[in-house]
Amino acid sequence: MSPRKAAHARLDDEAALRAHGYQPELARRMGGFGNFAISFSVICILAGGMTLFGYGLNTGGPAVMIWGWIGIGAMTLLLGMCLAEVTSAYPTSGGLYYMAHRLGGPRWAWVTGWLNLLGLLGAIAGIDYGCALVVGAFASLQWGLTPTPETTILIFGGILVLHGALNAAGVRLVNVLNSISVWWQLGGVALIVGTLTLAPAQHQSVGFVFGHYNNDTGFTNPVYVAALGCLLAAYTFCGYDASSHLSEETTQAQIAAPRGIVRSIAWSWAAGFVLLAGLLFAIQNYDTTLATATGVPPAQIFIDVLGTGMAKALLLVVIMAQLFCGNAETAAASRMVYAFSRDGALPFSSTWRRVSHRTRTPIPAVWLSVGVALLLALPSLYSPTAYAAVTAINVIGITPAYAIPVYLRLRAGRHFQPGPWHLGAFSRPLGALSVLYVTALTVVFCLPQASPITADSFNYAGVALAMVLLLAWLTWITKGRRDYKVPPLGTAAQNAALAQDVL
Repeated sequence: MSPRKAAHARLDDEAALRAHGYQPELARRMGGFGNFAISFSVICILAGGMTLFGYGLNTGGPAVMIWGWIGIGAMTLLLGMCLAEVTSAYPTSGGLYYMAHRLGGPRWAWVTGWLNLLGLLGAIAGIDYGCALVVGAFASLQWGLTPTPETTILIFGGILVLHGALNAAGVRLVNVLNSISVWWQLGGVALIVGTLTLAPAQHQSVGFVFGHYNNDTGFTNPVYVAALGCLLAAYTFCGYDASSHLSEETTQAQIAAPRGIVRSIAWSWAAGFVLLAGLLFAIQNYDTTLATATGVPPAQIFIDVLGTGMAKALLLVVIMAQLFCGNAETAAASRMVYAFSRDGALPFSSTWRRVSHRTRTPIPAVWLSVGVALLLALPSLYSPTAYAAVTAINVIGITPAYAIPVYLRLRAGRHFQPGPWHLGAFSRPLGALSVLYVTALTVVFCLPQASPITADSFNYAGVALAMVLLLAWLTWITKGRRDYKVPPLGTAAQNAALAQDVL
């Protein structure tokens, strides 16, 4: 893009932001590829696909893992397209809660905002703690160190500090790292699958990869187990709202941000299928893979097929991808903190909404994000179920929050004014299908995942959802209805039309 066209695009973006009632404060230094890259980095198939691989082997096995990935990926793409349409109309850092406010009013926005915020903060904790676990597996192979909760939390804390520092340096560095992340992930998948495929080792049959069923959950109903097994894909396909949260730092955001959402899902869907299939074809011994001393079943596959030396090299590839992922998630969460504070929704909002004059980055919001993530994971020192609870906060917060703006867009009907990226006549049927999908998925997230149900096997997702909703209600009656205030739209005519026709 020429400097003149770039300047024109910035002017259009800033005018669009002012029309939503906000003055531009953040540096608009991210292009369309960078916006796609942040969501692709957050989804990070080399994080979710690798850390949850053992879960999939236990819960339905290869058949459910492969077909679940295909089905959940398709539904996520439809949901992402519907969310992208609303993002095009409301490209702000607030993302989902701002859309909910404009289409449904402050109470809808408040609930959506708290679901999204805690989901994003839980995602930082889940991603970086998962990375710390893989670092522990590498240390076990390299130096014979036995990972403990204490060493894992120290590694986790170091990763959080690194991500805080990188994000505090400004969006330009974040953009560069996200761009590298795209090629690192795609190259990493090609390297892992290529080496496993070409290695002179036994490979599983097509029938095994697409048809073998394994159930170690304790439940006997195969439909129930298959529903649980699909959560591997559902857990992985989270975080694509990052494109929306970075829209105030993206040029031509009304087109680039929705495209970033859709393309990140589509590329992750394709690359994730290749990764899962490559790992499943390479399994040498099912039981040994599940019971691996490393604690990371894909690491055992690397060892069995390629030897310890190559396994360590591939684990380093995975660790780097997870570091990119956590860094991108920190960027998305900090923008949500900034936007929510800008509208007076958080305690000490005046602090968290501050933007550095030098980097035009919300630095206090960055450090609050990583600080809360550390607090969320600290209970893992004392309880093995704590990490599962953190993961539950992530998925049970973010997933329903995706559907709320889509539902409210359906409710608004013809009063919804689409942006330049829209679905046309497909908007309503795809939106209805997406809302039904998220409703069903949220129920599955809350179901027991192992039998018998004990303190260690209990699914904390339902508890997490109840706690988030309770927190949202308490903060609304004590603070929200008094302090939370989204500015009126840019023109009196627009504001009057919204009040009359939508709210």
